[in-house]
Amino acid sequence: MWRNLLGLRQISRRTISTASRRRIENRVPEKQKLFQEDNGIPVHLKGGLMDALLYKVTMGLSVLGTAYVVYELFAISMPKKQK
Repeated sequence: MWRNLLGLRQISRRTISTASRRRIENRVPEKQKLFQEDNGIPVHLKGGLMDALLYKVTMGLSVLGTAYVVYELFAISMPKKQK
């Protein structure tokens, strides 16, 4: 059991130490320029195609969900016919 714990300890140290050595390019200034541009596009769509797709899917699901809730409320509000 101790052998497994020591192995796990070595693996965790190795992953933590190698992750800190990587050099990640700082792209924050590029993104700031993109989002601060005054080009008439709403900020939630400035990210490109994926933002537009996510926005459209979210709006579609919202409309469908609202329509379903209205339908169910209408169905519940009507009394059932008794035979």
